[in-house]
Amino acid sequence: LAANAGGLAVGVHTTQFAIRDPGIGLYRPVLQLAAETSREAAEEPPVLVAGICGPTRQAVAEAEIAVGLGYDAGLLSLAALADADGDELAGHCRSVAAIIPLFGFYLQPAVGGRRLGLDFWREFVRIDNVVAIKIAPFNRYQTLDVVRAIAEAGREDVALYTGNDDNIVMD
Repeated sequence: LAANAGGLAVGVHTTQFAIRDPGIGLYRPVLQLAAETSREAAEEPPVLVAGICGPTRQAVAEAEIAVGLGYDAGLLSLAALADADGDELAGHCRSVAAIIPLFGFYLQPAVGGRRLGLDFWREFVRIDNVVAIKIAPFNRYQTLDVVRAIAEAGREDVALYTGNDDNIVMD
């Protein structure tokens, strides 16, 4: 924020795992501390994005915590739903989107994500409360599936972010 970043994502990447362990119970305290500290440090209120993981019950609970702490969107990981079919995935996303604006996350399978085809992304962008997608499958064709779904849906209100570290400039 001191470098003029306009937002902050909390509970993702290096902080996403241990803080969710019920025996540790740090999800709420970490999000709360980050929200309070970032609001104090920034000249303008930053956009706050909370990492949201797990099966639907857990993801909905995390979304409720994030909204209660003033987060603007939830970066939704689908890694916990590795065996879910398209309808289950769409229902999961809709359940979370009913609570917090969604920031989709296409994570590469090599680090816990799953292959999400064009049909999934077409359904995902039909959810009104989708505001952004982080695209990080590290695969040009899978990246284009997301872009194609957005274009076909005519969505001009969804921000796209690259997580494809191997193709940042091209993305």
